[in-house]
Amino acid sequence: MQLRRTTLTIGAICVAGTLASLTAWWSAVAVEKRSAQAVSTRLLREGVTWATVQSDGLQVHLIGTAPNEAARFRAVNMAGSVVQSSRIRDQLEVMAVRAIEAPRFSLEILRNDDGISLIGLVPGKEVDEALVKDITDMAKGAPVSDMLESADYTPPEGWGDALEFGLSALKILPRSKISISAERVEITAISESAEAKRKLESDLARIAPDGVAMEINISAPRPVLTPFTLRFVMDEEGARFDACSADTERARSRILAAGVAAGVSGQTDCTIGLGVPTPRWADAAIAAIKAIETLGGGTITFSDADVTLMGAVETSQSDFDRTAGDLQAQLPPVFSLQASLPPKPSDHAVGPAEFTAQLSEEGQVQLRGRLTDELLRSAADSFAKSQFGAKRVYSATRLDEELPDGWPVRVLAGLESLAVLHHGSLVVQAAKVEITGVTGKPDGRARISQILSDKLGQGQTFRINVTYDEKYDPLAALPTPEECAASLNAVMAREKISFAPGSAEIEGPASGIIGSLTEILAGCPPLEMEISGHTDSQGSEGGNRALSQARAEAVLTALQGRRLNVAGFVAKGYGEDNPIADNATEDGREANRRIEFKLLSKPEPVAPPSPVALAEAALAEQTADEPAEEPYVEGDDLGSGDGDMIDPDQEFIFEPSDEQWRRPKPKP
Repeated sequence: MQLRRTTLTIGAICVAGTLASLTAWWSAVAVEKRSAQAVSTRLLREGVTWATVQSDGLQVHLIGTAPNEAARFRAVNMAGSVVQSSRIRDQLEVMAVRAIEAPRFSLEILRNDDGISLIGLVPGKEVDEALVKDITDMAKGAPVSDMLESADYTPPEGWGDALEFGLSALKILPRSKISISAERVEITAISESAEAKRKLESDLARIAPDGVAMEINISAPRPVLTPFTLRFVMDEEGARFDACSADTERARSRILAAGVAAGVSGQTDCTIGLGVPTPRWADAAIAAIKAIETLGGGTITFSDADVTLMGAVETSQSDFDRTAGDLQAQLPPVFSLQASLPPKPSDHAVGPAEFTAQLSEEGQVQLRGRLTDELLRSAADSFAKSQFGAKRVYSATRLDEELPDGWPVRVLAGLESLAVLHHGSLVVQAAKVEITGVTGKPDGRARISQILSDKLGQGQTFRINVTYDEKYDPLAALPTPEECAASLNAVMAREKISFAPGSAEIEGPASGIIGSLTEILAGCPPLEMEISGHTDSQGSEGGNRALSQARAEAVLTALQGRRLNVAGFVAKGYGEDNPIADNATEDGREANRRIEFKLLSKPEPVAPPSPVALAEAALAEQTADEPAEEPYVEGDDLGSGDGDMIDPDQEFIFEPSDEQWRRPKPKP
């Protein structure tokens, strides 16, 4: 009985303890849950969605990332208003403050004859002040408008190089707009001439920094043609242009179309320029070409508004008078026409008085023949020495007071024309001036025609038998990109650029090789080329590739330091991938450690439009846009100033032939 009572007592105590424990646990869970829910509800009600609430006994943990310190402090205070602050455990983090991004720096510079204007945002007040000072010095007294703003930030990568390049460009471009940013430099400028444009582009490409993209747009005005010349010849050799000028693209197309219709073949040069005497230049030229075609032979020469029509020896007087009258009626009023037939050859002709000049291939000049007086002899001798060199002129002339009027002008104009040739001869007679020889200038014959038509005047006869030879053209003599690459690699085959072991540092003895490469590149046109670095197989593959890349870049930097135009060069390391010898031997490894020059691909050349294509385009345009019975009046369209190249192996004759004249047969 006593045992049962004891057992029941112990059992009751255990049951009571268990119930108490369960009650306590449930109460604790309820308190935790209620506290967490209350805090979460308050935070969500206030829009704090970035924080989570966890409870651990009486402790309430706030976990999350606050957008800023104020939001964190506010969340802790809100939780403290729901439960006791001592129960709050702040485990909130604050989002890292993102650094304020630097603004985009840019600079616009406008320069003209009235001064220089600056506008933009540059990094740092010191940069602003130094920049304004440099440009003020550059302006040399001209006003400088400073509209710059500055921001105290570190200059972005590339800004210094771009700014230095832009200021260097500003020094040589008196009329320009230059836009500078860290990544790009844009240059828009006006040059004095086409030659000046090419020189400026070359100078800018030479000083351009690596890693900065550039866009250069330099425009050149159309050349002023003085006199404005056109000369069309038809004889036994065929029909051709001796010289051709036009004021617009459309005028050029129409003139060339008329020439093709009259029998011109091959490539023809017709320069677009300023100085046209009338907007109806093309109408006059077309009418004159058709007149020569009607006569079946002869020469028509325009020198500004002076027009000279010379028929062939065999042309009848009646046909010539009729054609000349029709041409006079068709020419615009500004033109003055002088028309004549050459004299018939005589069986009892006496040899004419003449003056001759011979220009040898070595540049020696011999002056012989008749001159009017001592004054002309001195003038001709001085002029020849100024053109060809004082020590290269030999004069053996004699005086003749009975020479015809205009003899001095003919002699000096002939000597000026002779200076266009590389070698050749000049013959001056009362009836004609004849130039024969070879020139290294593609527009040499057109230039001679321009000189003679301007100096001799209207109605004078001259003959041009000049051919163009590329080997005397200094520009054509430049090596091709392929030849330049071959020369560079030939130097590298003879000698090697030595580097310090395991390094990209060029050793001292290699400076002579860099000098040899510099001499070759100085005589080459702008190239697009890859400098390739190669190593042997010793070392890791990645390490060899990195070393070869660094060495190729070192060579590129060395060439750039010689002030060469390497804007189109790239450096690339191939490591051990392209061996040329066996890496198992010391000699083979030595051969594989090398630098090579590889020409990059270049675009295919675009052929100039043929006269036939220009003719077809002009005829189609005229048929579509113009009534046939109304003459076309040229407007002021801008032209490019570039002409199609002329066939360099034709002879131009403006004189009556001593041989039987034959009408040229049409070419198939």
